[in-house]
Amino acid sequence: MLIRDRIFARLEELDMTQKEFAEKTGIAQSTVSDWKKKKTNPTAEKILMICKVLDVTPEWLLSGIEPQGNRGNPRDWYVVDADTDAGKLLTIYNGMDQGMQERLLGYAEALDALQTDKK
Repeated sequence: MLIRDRIFARLEELDMTQKEFAEKTGIAQSTVSDWKKKKTNPTAEKILMICKVLDVTPEWLLSGIEPQGNRGNPRDWYVVDADTDAGKLLTIYNGMDQGMQERLLGYAEALDALQTDKK
């Protein structure tokens, strides 16, 4: 299944028309129609907006693989929307000096260990 196929399958699941999708993403309706008729895929700069409107991850849209579960190999990288809690945390982390980053990482690892011990 290709990106365009996943988009149209998800639109069907959401009972969303191509017109509604175009309005929500800001992508021209003719462009969305071309994906289906001409069997083309969206350009890279549209991927995150598409994911947001369809409520899917970029991993799923691009590969069809869900980030949860045990399918495939562990991820070596993540795509994170800057407006999410994880994105905000990464923005703050990236603005810290190395010493503060190490402290924050140590704190996060300690919290993870506490959570693991409670399970």
